[in-house]
Amino acid sequence: MATPLLPKTIPPSLKNPPSLPSAHRTCIPKPLFFSSIDPPPRTKTPNFQTFAKKKNQWLDPFDYGDDPNMEYGSLFADGKQEEDPRPPDNPDNPYGFLKFPMGFNVEVASLPLKIRGDVRRCCCVISGGVYENLLFFPAIQLIKDRYPGVQVDILASARGKQTYELNKNVRWANAYDPDDNWPEPADYTDMIGVLKNRYYDMILSTKLAGIGHAAFLLMTSARDRVSYIYPNVNAAGAGLLLSETFTPDSLNLSEGGYNMYCQMVEWLGRPFRSVPRQPVPPLRVSISRKLKEVVAEKYQKAGAEKGKYIVIHGIESDSKASMHSRGDTDCLLPIEVWAEIAEGISGIRPVFVIPHEKERENVEDVVGEDASIVFITTPGQLAAFINDSAGVIATNTAAIQLANAREKPSIGLFCSKQKADIFVPNAEEKKCTIISSKTGKLIDIDVGAVKQAMQIFDVSLALV
Repeated sequence: MATPLLPKTIPPSLKNPPSLPSAHRTCIPKPLFFSSIDPPPRTKTPNFQTFAKKKNQWLDPFDYGDDPNMEYGSLFADGKQEEDPRPPDNPDNPYGFLKFPMGFNVEVASLPLKIRGDVRRCCCVISGGVYENLLFFPAIQLIKDRYPGVQVDILASARGKQTYELNKNVRWANAYDPDDNWPEPADYTDMIGVLKNRYYDMILSTKLAGIGHAAFLLMTSARDRVSYIYPNVNAAGAGLLLSETFTPDSLNLSEGGYNMYCQMVEWLGRPFRSVPRQPVPPLRVSISRKLKEVVAEKYQKAGAEKGKYIVIHGIESDSKASMHSRGDTDCLLPIEVWAEIAEGISGIRPVFVIPHEKERENVEDVVGEDASIVFITTPGQLAAFINDSAGVIATNTAAIQLANAREKPSIGLFCSKQKADIFVPNAEEKKCTIISSKTGKLIDIDVGAVKQAMQIFDVSLALV
C-alpha cells in the first residue's frame, strides 16, 4: 500500500528569522508597538529529537536519517543479514564446487542489500605498520559478527600486510601503502581498478582523509565510504565524498593506544532496528601449523625448549621490523639495559629477539657468546614464538599485544604510566605487569622493579 510522501519538518534554524548583528541592532530603534506584544521566550520544540543523527551534513542538510515510524512490513525481515547460499558441490571441479551453477544469478542482488544496508563485501584500508594493523583485529571480528557471511579484504602497507597471516577472517590482503602521499600513477590507477572490480558494499579507512584520499575512496564505487578525516582545515571537501566521517583528537591516530579505533568501532557496532549493539571482541590471533614448525626449528637451534624460555623483545634498532607503535616513539631499550634485566632471570632461559642480523654481534658482545638469539622479522613468527614461551618481557611493541592475545604472562616496560594505561588497559586481567619509568624516559626504567616482577613467570611455570 503506497503511503503519501510528507514534507520534512522545517529545521529549527529556519523557524526564527535571522537576527541582525549587534552593531546594526543598536542603530535601528525598536517600534513601541513591538515592545508590548513580544511573545514570551519559548523552549525548543522536542519534535526534532525523534530523528536519528545526520549521516553526513555535507550531503544533504535536510537529511535527518531514517524515519523511526516507517513500517517495512514482512518483505524485509528484521535482524542480521543471512549468509549467501553456497553453490552445490561438484566432484569434477578442482575447486570443490560450481562457481556459477545453472540458474544461480550472482548478478542479481537481493532487495535488503540496499534497503537494510547489508554488507556482503567489505574493504579495510589500514594506515600504519604491524602494530596498527594488529590493533584492528577486534574491528574485523566485529564486522564478521555484525554482518554474517561478509567477505573482508585488506589494503595495507607491505609491513602491515604481513600481520594478516594471523587473521583467518581476512579473504585477501593487498600491499598498497595508503600513507604514501606521492604514489606512482600506475600503481594508483591500478589499485583503483582492482578495488572497483570487486564491487564492495562498504570501504573503511583509518587514514586521515583529505579531499585526495576521499576521492580515492569515491572512485572505488563502494556504496558506503567510511573514513577518519583530518581534525583541521585539511579535511575541507572530504565530507562531500564520504558517507560517514570520524574526527580524531590529534593528527596521530596511534596516540589513542589500544582503543585507537574507538570511533569507528562504535559506529560499526551500532544498534539497528531489532539488531542490538554488537559488543567489541577482545584481541585474538590464530597461528598456523606451518608457522609453529618454522619457529620451533629456530628456537631449538638457539638452545631453547618449548615452554621453558622467556621472550625479550624491544631491542633498540633502526630496523622496520621492530614492530613498535607510531604513537609511542620512546619504546626501545639498548642492549646494555636488556642484559642487566636478563641477569635477574633464573631457572629459565632468556631468548633475545633481534629485528636484523646486524644486531646479533652487538648482543653477543654485551650478553655473551652463549646468549640465545632468534632472528624474527614477521608478526606471524613472533606470535608463534610467544605462543611456545613461558612469558614475555617487552617494551611497547607488538610483542606485548601478541602476549595478551595468546593469554601469556608478560611484563610491559613503558616510558610513563599514562602510556601504559592507554596501550594496555586492564593490564591485570591480561596477566600483564606494568613497569613504568618515573622520569618519563624509558632509558631510566627501574631494573630492580623489573626483576621483582619476574615472579609472575614462576607462577606460570608451576601451573605447567
